[in-house]
Amino acid sequence: MTDASATAARRPGEQMLTALGLGAPALDPADASPHAFPGGGRWRTEIPSCEGPEALAVVLDEAARLDVPIHRISQGSGVWMLTDAEITEMAGASASRGIELCLFTGPRGTWDTGGSVRSDSRGAGLRARGHDAVAGCVEDAVRATELGVRCLLVADEGVLWTLHRARTTGLIPADTTLKVSALIGPVNPASYAVFERLGADSVNVPSDLTLNHLTEIRRVSGAPMDMYIEAPDDLGGYVRMYEVAELIRRGAPLYLKFGLSKAPGIYPYGHHLRELTLATARERVRRGRLALDLLARHGAAGDMAPLGSRMPGPLHRFPTDA
Repeated sequence: MTDASATAARRPGEQMLTALGLGAPALDPADASPHAFPGGGRWRTEIPSCEGPEALAVVLDEAARLDVPIHRISQGSGVWMLTDAEITEMAGASASRGIELCLFTGPRGTWDTGGSVRSDSRGAGLRARGHDAVAGCVEDAVRATELGVRCLLVADEGVLWTLHRARTTGLIPADTTLKVSALIGPVNPASYAVFERLGADSVNVPSDLTLNHLTEIRRVSGAPMDMYIEAPDDLGGYVRMYEVAELIRRGAPLYLKFGLSKAPGIYPYGHHLRELTLATARERVRRGRLALDLLARHGAAGDMAPLGSRMPGPLHRFPTDA
């Protein structure tokens, strides 16, 4: 059922452009996503690239100061770049505020010895190269979940399917959620549906997908979607703040990810990048405030999912015993 408020929002510049005879065509209700998060709400928020306890503390303090609601915080360097104490501290701080903490799993092709990723074609990208890389991702997943983490970020279809099978058989907690990285994000409805069936609980699509692409995806899948409202430069540097209301209308249930363009990369994080990491963590929260202010000005700030909610609802899966 399409939410009425999602179609009633004011569009940017609408009143003045209409008065000047430049009004846009009416929105087509058929374009709207019929899906929502379980328990209500059509959008959640995510602060990405939170690379350790110190950055997490900055994000939480800034979110409180600017009144930015947060559903999920994600990290990009990887589980293996954090000590047990750091993971435990991050998991505890997030859980105490009802925020889902998502950590990246395992070795990835961009950092190992494979040369194809440095070729013009970029080869296999972030995917796990060989059995040992898959094993490293599994090792990270087990370690992180034993330390209290309940969301894992993956960049390989085989790792996704392996971890989904692991949770269905009890090898990792059944309430672990699996999030697909933007760096292997699907760009058409058929591939999006495959990720859902492989075990994805949310799928990060590239930020250059058009509004029509989102509608096409929503006609075949209700799996939660993640999208950078502002993308890092290595993902295109797109800034889509003025489209937020329409992105929600088309793409719900949608995680609004507040990334940062024109900022140096910080993966894999270490203390040599401390000042940059803390400064960019603070600015990502501010970018979130800017996007939420736009939603409010356009009358589209309603329908946020309740804080503390994290599960994706019923999804379609391939049989794990096949």
